Amino acid sequence: MNKQIEALLIEREGYVRRGLKDRVSAVDSVLNALGYKSKAPEVETASVEPTTERTVRKAASKRKA
Repeated sequence: MNKQIEALLIEREGYVRRGLKDRVSAVDSVLNALGYKSKAPEVETASVEPTTERTVRKAASKRKA
């Protein structure tokens, strides 16, 4: 693999980890211009958050005199 493509892939991974989407897309465009095709497998993940049950005590009633 071309050293420039390897360097761009390392740079892209750093941007992905830091969450810089605009820079990732810029690196992707340069990689496409160099003729690199992404071989990353598509991974499907579920992001369902279960509802949490919490017990709530009723407020204690005040004593009447």
